[in-house]
Amino acid sequence: MIQSVNLKTLFITLCLVLTLLSIQLLNAQLAIGQPNLGFSQACASESFNSYSVTFAFSPESALDASNQFIVEMSNADGDFSGATILYTSPSGSVTTSPASLDFSIPEETSGENYRIRIKSTSPVATSTPSTSFAAYYKLQDSPFTINNLVSTGAYCTGGSYLLTIDNPGTGNNDSPLNYPSLTFNWYKEISETTAVFVASGPSLSVSEEGTFFVETNYGTCTSNSFSNRVTISEASASGEADATIVSSLGNPYCPEQGLTTLTTLGGNSYQWFKDGVAIPDATGQSIQTDESGTFSVQVNLGVCSAFGSIDLVSELFNSDINVEELNYLIEGETLSIEVINNAVTPEFTWFLNSQVIAGATGNTYNATEFGDYTVVITETTGCEASVIYEFTIEEGFDPFPDVDNIPNMISPNGDLNNDTWILPLQYTTGTNTEVIIYNEQGKVVFQTMDYQNNWPIADLNLTSINQLYYYVITKTDGDVKKGTITVIK
Repeated sequence: MIQSVNLKTLFITLCLVLTLLSIQLLNAQLAIGQPNLGFSQACASESFNSYSVTFAFSPESALDASNQFIVEMSNADGDFSGATILYTSPSGSVTTSPASLDFSIPEETSGENYRIRIKSTSPVATSTPSTSFAAYYKLQDSPFTINNLVSTGAYCTGGSYLLTIDNPGTGNNDSPLNYPSLTFNWYKEISETTAVFVASGPSLSVSEEGTFFVETNYGTCTSNSFSNRVTISEASASGEADATIVSSLGNPYCPEQGLTTLTTLGGNSYQWFKDGVAIPDATGQSIQTDESGTFSVQVNLGVCSAFGSIDLVSELFNSDINVEELNYLIEGETLSIEVINNAVTPEFTWFLNSQVIAGATGNTYNATEFGDYTVVITETTGCEASVIYEFTIEEGFDPFPDVDNIPNMISPNGDLNNDTWILPLQYTTGTNTEVIIYNEQGKVVFQTMDYQNNWPIADLNLTSINQLYYYVITKTDGDVKKGTITVIK
């Protein structure tokens, strides 16, 4: 009887243990539903790379406190064998269903058939994969140039023309070749709105006429990473194709930006001309210049050739100033300066001895001070260029000062002080007064009816320290003045 009771108790205990184990196993099982994507395709870039996924799981009680949910992405073919972890939630942070997680895609992402799945760590569980979606990280997403931005190309009959993506390109061109992971698709234009795929790769050998361009391969993700169009033509051995010339600074161009680069289509050899004259050593695909004129080029394509020209115009305005680099001004006089120009909405800044002259903002200025002057003319519309004029005003010598008396002494030593014999205005030029000067031997050394206050005109070769001369001044009314002049050596 006792043995029967013990067996019964043991059986009841075993049933309780099995029941508890079954409950624990049931609670340990976790089911994760298929992820629901918050997007149709992932077209990421530096400025945007944030996506979300929503999923349900059951039961919530199956989650351990340390559980983490992991967002995994397949390869471009939907295969998870080398899955990429996009996001891992902090331990215990997700406890209720449904849940949403945010993630970003890697820069290497490029394909049309990626999938997402969700995994848990405690307990371990994995969802079924999401629907397929296109995903691309657009490392470069701006227009770029091919063929050095030259819009045409030509090949001889039976030959071909090579189109390449420029690197680094022209101007601020952001060449996609700077990103080795990118691939490219070339197209031939059929109409303004349609094109057909030709080939893939960073270059394209063209042996048929047409207009071609290339795009960075971002699949169904709309992209701004595309090139300019290039029209290719065939030239026979007896004919000559057109060679387009492109100016890197445009045409007209602003010389303030530096030299402009003229580039033509690719060929075997080149010869450039300016205004019909060959430019020495200008035998490359490009030349640089800061001049205006008609530039042309002869391109050797092999058994045929191409020729092109461009009327290059500099937008730098024309200007002139009405004063010399060195000017003389008598104390109390005014020098009127005028800048003549055809600049568009110009601005003028005047300087005296490197200091801005307040209020001087027009194209004219009346100078009364001695010093070093500068005027800067700036074109503020179109080609925003500047022209600078520099000039100096020094104190000048008044050849006809209003003196009271006839001097009897001069010192011609070149110091601009008493260098010449200065007469009162009643005896100088325009008065028809005769002026005669004699040396000590009575020989006439100077005689004029139009005295310019300029004697001695030449070196007198003085033989003594103080040499004496005699003068006779006869006015038209017969009044005569006589005296001596002492010349101090």
